[in-house]
Amino acid sequence: MPQVRFEFGTPDAAERVRMSFARQGAMATIGATLDAVEPGYCAISLVPHDAISQQHGYVHAGIVSTIVDSAGGYAGFSLFPANASVLTVEFKVNLLAPAEGDRIVAEGFVVKPGRTLCITRGEVHAESGGRRRLCALMQQTLMLMHGKDDGDARPPHPTKGRP
Repeated sequence: MPQVRFEFGTPDAAERVRMSFARQGAMATIGATLDAVEPGYCAISLVPHDAISQQHGYVHAGIVSTIVDSAGGYAGFSLFPANASVLTVEFKVNLLAPAEGDRIVAEGFVVKPGRTLCITRGEVHAESGGRRRLCALMQQTLMLMHGKDDGDARPPHPTKGRP
């Protein structure tokens, strides 16, 4: 949960995040789900499977980076004004432990919102047997794309199958 209290950027911000997430083919392809959206906070999870693993059976670092990038992006997007969309400018991920378990959860938190840039941080936890283990940390910079409504993007991605 967010440590700093923010307010949604628009009354329908949570729905805007859900609709944007539904348009992400990458999230559908890896089997990620949007678990929570609050002002300045987002959680995305997935259940590990062979198609997203690396040679040792852990969830691939690229997949870990993908879900925490999206979690941070949507945490920021939840604060954006109407008619503004989100784009990642840069992020850095520290991998602390293998991503293995029953479920991998990425959480994004807004650190400092701004009119042009928004700074977020992210955490990725591996859950198994009722325990949570921190496996990655992220620092991220987002750009507010003013005048580019996220709804102008493509329609929702099919939930089954691959593109």
